[in-house]
Amino acid sequence: MHQLPVPFGLLATLFVFALLIVLLIASGKVPLRYNLRNLVVRWKTTLMTGLAFTLVVGLLTVMLAFVTGMRRLTENSGHPENIVVMSEGATDEAFSNLGYSDTGDLGSLLDDANRARLAVDEDGRPLISREKYLVVAQPIGKPGPDGKQRRSFVQIRGIEDVAYAAAVHRLVLVKGKWWENGVQTLPGSEKKAAELTLRTFGVAMLSATPGPGLRVPVQRRGDADAVTAVTAVEAVLGEGKARELGQAAGKETLEIGDVFDLGPRKWVVVGIMKSEGSTFGSEVWADSALVGDMFGKKVFTSIIVRTTGAEEAELVAKALGDRTITRRAAFSAQTEPKYYATLGATNKQFLFAIIFVAVIIAIGGIFGVMNTMFAAVSQRTKDIGVLRILGFARWQILVSFFLESLAIALLGGLVGLALGSLVHGTTATSIVSSGQGGGKSIVLQLTVDANTVAVGLLFSLIMGALGGLVPSLSAMRLRPLESLR
Repeated sequence: MHQLPVPFGLLATLFVFALLIVLLIASGKVPLRYNLRNLVVRWKTTLMTGLAFTLVVGLLTVMLAFVTGMRRLTENSGHPENIVVMSEGATDEAFSNLGYSDTGDLGSLLDDANRARLAVDEDGRPLISREKYLVVAQPIGKPGPDGKQRRSFVQIRGIEDVAYAAAVHRLVLVKGKWWENGVQTLPGSEKKAAELTLRTFGVAMLSATPGPGLRVPVQRRGDADAVTAVTAVEAVLGEGKARELGQAAGKETLEIGDVFDLGPRKWVVVGIMKSEGSTFGSEVWADSALVGDMFGKKVFTSIIVRTTGAEEAELVAKALGDRTITRRAAFSAQTEPKYYATLGATNKQFLFAIIFVAVIIAIGGIFGVMNTMFAAVSQRTKDIGVLRILGFARWQILVSFFLESLAIALLGGLVGLALGSLVHGTTATSIVSSGQGGGKSIVLQLTVDANTVAVGLLFSLIMGALGGLVPSLSAMRLRPLESLR
């Protein structure tokens, strides 16, 4: 049962509703063509009722698609064989500060049994990646009419050894390459720098070596940007961040060679990671030494350790949290799935909020359905009287009206699902956190899966059943002669 695309309880409830509709059709004596004709003839009432289901189910589908996309992103970010090591007491990379003396050779702090559980490269070196994670505010566009500057938060991950980091995180490039020197000279900027030197120091300084007592003039303040523009930090972007930064620049996505401003320097895109569906898709990767110098982050925030298997990861994580094994070094270590599961606290908050909003909307929708169904009953009072005189029993009248309500609910719900499913695959930006501060800005894909479709369909049928039952009971209680007056 756990392999079903939809939870068994949800499938069972939908099956009960399907069985109920079949039994109502089989037991009802009022011809179905009479119900269909009423729905067509009174199309305005039918349209108003169906529209209520469409709006509610469509909105619910979009909200659930957002939650599903966020849940899948956090689930896909962690590998069972990887361990996230942070400073003692830290629950998020943003709040972790690891001393260099403790992280210089993490493998040496373990005993022989746990060292044997670490994955190694071809040369027998443990696959361990030391990283600096930080969030930087980046200006977006030009200041508004009020002078205020819009900003977005960019997640930067400083990588010590990019080859190791790619192997540990199992990330490959879609385009471009990993950085080599960490910085590169921008095309055409050499000429710009030469022209600046001519203006500032004079022609002689380009070819002459300063002699004794020759002082070099201080660079003019207004030319500072021209000098720093000569080199740019080489960056590898996640697919989601490339799209986000590209849209801010007025294009679909950033490409290899594109330059963007971040912090005090310019950055150039040298590669784009195949990181769709994980939190790394929302990050900017660069050399850790450059990142540390630019943003004052001298220590590492996390160490990612790759082990030989999921069970081995659990054992090594436990050992790294034991001071007696790590020679009194203090760490907070957990497997990646557990770490990213803690970031699901935001997702749960969204889900609770969606449930609350859905219940409020459903109550309003049920009363709206009741109102339109009561209107349908009042318009068909004489029809009900004729049916009773022809010999149809009260319960058959109930079944007839109840079937109409369920039919409108089913049709309106399907249209709502179809409209809501149009958001499938679109991207959105959100925050995931453990609920204790910090967190990560993510670019996620809205996902409409089988579970979302089942929930939307069930929600619509429940609204139709509750909203149509009371008017159907009212129609059943009408007396034949009073109905014909």
